[in-house]
Amino acid sequence: MLTYHFESADDIPENIIDSIKAAFRSKAITIVVEETDVAYELTDEMKSVLDQRIEESKVDYISATDSLKQLRDKYGL
Repeated sequence: MLTYHFESADDIPENIIDSIKAAFRSKAITIVVEETDVAYELTDEMKSVLDQRIEESKVDYISATDSLKQLRDKYGL
């Protein structure tokens, strides 16, 4: 996956499409363009999951690094 971040749309290089084509060749791709200054809001479902996690026993907590490692190992992320 490639992610490009630009301070402004004016900063997008003219050859970006050629770079994307070279990176992915004949593979199917999805291109998403979004404003980065748009405030991100949690859905009610996300808030509910987070609330449930807060109530879990802290004895079972693992570090973010360990959590990400487990996800990578399990799902190949």
